[in-house]
Amino acid sequence: MNTDKTRSTSLDPAAQLMYAQVYFSGDLGIQERTNYFMLIPMMQQFSGAFNMSFGAVYKKTPSYLWRMFDESYPNDILNIVDAVERTKGVPTKTNLNAMCRIMKVYTFARLTDMYGDIPYFEAGKGYVAGVIRPKYDAQKDIYNDFLKELTEASTQLDASKDPVPNEYFYKGNIPAWKKFANSLRLRLALRLAKRDPEKAKTEVQAAYAAGVFTSNADICMTRHENIPSSYQDQRPNGISTAWNVKNEMGRVVNTFLNALTSTNDPRVNALIRCYREFNPVAPTRFLEREDITAQVRAKIGLVGGVPGAYNSDNVLSTTAIVLANGTSYTPRSIDLKPQLNHNLLRNDAPFFHITYGEVELLLADATQRFGLNLGGSAQDHYYKGVEAAMQQLSLYPSGPVITAAEISNFKTANPLIAGRELEQINTQLWIALLLNGNETYSNWRRSGFPVLTPSVTTESMSQTIPRRFEYPLTEKQQNTDNINAAIQILGADDWTRRVWWDQE
Repeated sequence: MNTDKTRSTSLDPAAQLMYAQVYFSGDLGIQERTNYFMLIPMMQQFSGAFNMSFGAVYKKTPSYLWRMFDESYPNDILNIVDAVERTKGVPTKTNLNAMCRIMKVYTFARLTDMYGDIPYFEAGKGYVAGVIRPKYDAQKDIYNDFLKELTEASTQLDASKDPVPNEYFYKGNIPAWKKFANSLRLRLALRLAKRDPEKAKTEVQAAYAAGVFTSNADICMTRHENIPSSYQDQRPNGISTAWNVKNEMGRVVNTFLNALTSTNDPRVNALIRCYREFNPVAPTRFLEREDITAQVRAKIGLVGGVPGAYNSDNVLSTTAIVLANGTSYTPRSIDLKPQLNHNLLRNDAPFFHITYGEVELLLADATQRFGLNLGGSAQDHYYKGVEAAMQQLSLYPSGPVITAAEISNFKTANPLIAGRELEQINTQLWIALLLNGNETYSNWRRSGFPVLTPSVTTESMSQTIPRRFEYPLTEKQQNTDNINAAIQILGADDWTRRVWWDQE
């Protein structure tokens, strides 16, 4: 009956859009549990730290599997659904409505790709429609709506209409938002490549014709702030914080390192570094660590970790090196094990949502897979994708620069090989998508590449790499009938089951 003066009864939809944007990559809880603990090590890129063993060797930890579902629905989903509803049909908010529709698709796509059938059409409508126990929708129906929404929202955007100058992705740039919508449509269309190839072909062609990214200037990213992070503050980069505040950092896995070294990829020098660690480890000072890569390479080379192994396994030793101050130092085993260039892990590192490199590699996949004409041959798109992915590293603060000569040499030495095109294209996507664990995992399931050998140990709770995340206990307790109907269709709520588009 009383008015609470500390709470808004009419939130600004533009603020809700911005909240959903920054929450996607800035929420430490989701990025830590889902991305750092589970997906990056599961995809055999970096591992070795104890907290990364959950994904590395498939230790089923329900709270990590549930975190994205439990956190996203009452936060970014609730806000973006509400923003779409309250801008619908408002003549002065047509661009804002279109942006919210696009962001809604992007947010829900991460959830359905991870869990399969989820609440979608009724989700987030407890306030506007009184629905507190939403039904679960089939992923096929969800995807059909995704593609419809992106098509309509892209068309709806009009530079002569309402400006939205403060949103985080493009500061209201309407042509850029159109390209983002169409590039997202391309990504999602290719998810259907095995399940519904005809629809995938049609949607890929339509997305390309509508206009996708054409340079690195189009990259959709969140530019995070260089401030200390917490579970309540989404302004810093969530995956960076999850990585660099731990008292033990993950090391490069042989699977990833060998993919770089076997092709003489110049990114091996940009991405993979060895540092003299503080003793004891001081994660808050990680940018101050001394880079000893050159001397380690000269003495023992870069030695990646075995998939599923811990940093304490396979003890390495070498002779003394000379530090920058001229003193002699004998590196410990942990110093000798290569890790990720710490400039990619700053709190103010950008989070790449969709890149031009990814778009070109997806066009290469579609051209090769379906025989489509998308403005060039599969090799043309492959080369453009590789070049863009190498160049985008310079967008990180103090980020590495891959030279034009290095890029040219790599392309000359690594053309597409007949019969291996899709493997090469999607292996490059696997490299380019580093730090975006959700998309790396989804593209691996979609394409089957790179071929990863399960890293099973005595700790493993699955003999194969899991294919989805299991539903949270909260839903089984509070939305029982609806989730049981979804589980019945799935067969069992097990992480080895496949989501609808993940066709064998």
